[in-house]
Amino acid sequence: GYAVIAINGETLTSRKMPDGTQALAYLQNPDNYPLNIRFGKPKLSINEKITLASTFHSMYAIACKLSPVSNSSGIEVLETGTFRLSCYQTLTGIKFVVITDQHQPNMNPLLRKIYEIYTDYALKNPFYSLDMPIRLELFDLNLQRALEAAEKNQQYNANIPNSTI
Repeated sequence: GYAVIAINGETLTSRKMPDGTQALAYLQNPDNYPLNIRFGKPKLSINEKITLASTFHSMYAIACKLSPVSNSSGIEVLETGTFRLSCYQTLTGIKFVVITDQHQPNMNPLLRKIYEIYTDYALKNPFYSLDMPIRLELFDLNLQRALEAAEKNQQYNANIPNSTI
């Protein structure tokens, strides 16, 4: 299902506004009207992200071994009845994964843009260490912009200028 993830541009954390006010109380206060409410899938917890990544990595490794094609690049797209998982593996072995609706078209341009953002804002940052969570404000900001552009267009348009992203 979907959940409220932002109200009037303020991202909710554990059903609370950034100032600590309960989201329901904020919605019930007529002084806050008009409201701009953003819905989305609830965010995964850190443990859920680790479980998803380790499960996918195992499936990816098995697919590489079982492939009838020598030097297989593993799973690029995994389609189910409820979602579509697209993967882009870089030459250095880093995998970028996007999970979308099963009807979403090719996500390769978006995955390549995410890789570009990763190289520009994480790899070029002297304080970032490989294999550690990325906690960089500019990375988060540009990634969010790329994802919002993809969501707005219902598919990622690789021709969106970098100044917008």
